Amino acid sequence: MPKRLSNSKPAPKLEVRENLNRKRIVKAAVAIADRDGIDSLSMRKLGLELDVKAMSLYNYIANKEELLDAMCDFIVSLFEKPKKNAEWKESVRRSSLSAHKVLWKHPWACGLSMSRPNIGSESIVYAETMMGVFRRAGFSPQLTHHAMHAVDNHVYGSTLQEIGFKDGLQTFGPEIAAIYMQQMVDKFPYASEIIREATHDHQIEFEFVLDLLLDGLERVRDKSAVKL
Repeated sequence: MPKRLSNSKPAPKLEVRENLNRKRIVKAAVAIADRDGIDSLSMRKLGLELDVKAMSLYNYIANKEELLDAMCDFIVSLFEKPKKNAEWKESVRRSSLSAHKVLWKHPWACGLSMSRPNIGSESIVYAETMMGVFRRAGFSPQLTHHAMHAVDNHVYGSTLQEIGFKDGLQTFGPEIAAIYMQQMVDKFPYASEIIREATHDHQIEFEFVLDLLLDGLERVRDKSAVKL
């Protein structure tokens, strides 16, 4: 006698759980932070996003602190890594511009990354690649250390400042800005002149300082080589 086929179907959530993994969880957390802000992120909200119970997440992520570290590391994985055979200044420039673009796209990541003490595997690989570029270009270990800090400080510090500046302008409003400008004219003539006549573009400003920084690092390297 043939067996009767069951009419029951697997629950939709079962398929979702079977496909659950650490990378998918991290990407969903990044999506929440992009959409609603990093402060809105919770394990419960993340579970709802993935259509699973929050407790299921702990099979892949120990706690929220580990999740935040993983999110920061994921963001770094999106940075363009320097190419080994490229000219060092162009290579570092391209990687820095890529990092700036990624951080600007994920505005929560800049401040969060600067506050996390743990370094993820992607961050280590990125740093190792950058250090290799400087060392092959003739930078000493000590100067490479300085260069890495200088570039990182510009990428993260400048981006964080620009994000704050953009958010501040959105809350300031054109009417209040006009009143503020009128009050500044007599008391702060140079500041009001710059505000009136100079244009501000965060990308141009970022590249301007980056190029100054790379040119300065090149001069310091060459001067150190002469002393040796």
